[in-house]
Amino acid sequence: MKRIDTKLIGIDQGETVLFSEHETGGAMWTGEGERARRHSVRFVERYRTPPAVHCALSMWDIDNGTNARVEVGAEQITQSGFDVVFRTWGDTRIARARVRWMAIGEVFHEDDWDLY
Repeated sequence: MKRIDTKLIGIDQGETVLFSEHETGGAMWTGEGERARRHSVRFVERYRTPPAVHCALSMWDIDNGTNARVEVGAEQITQSGFDVVFRTWGDTRIARARVRWMAIGEVFHEDDWDLY
């Protein structure tokens, strides 16, 4: 459990297109085996500590002739941002993917003092 010790809680959210590879013949559409795409996200405002981040697929365009194998999540979470990571494997063919995300955590107050 993440405990938030503050009266100020910040919620930042957004959506990003991770890739669109069906027209260019990219590896997510034509490849096999383990494949991944990583996209860096920067928060609008810096958090006091690394926030809790939730990622979810908001759109995917996937071939119906193969198994749907997808993993999406947040990695490298800091006070300033994180990486959305999308993975697939096997013979899965994905043309496009879009992800929505939300970060919740402690934010700074204008009266906070930074003594160091």
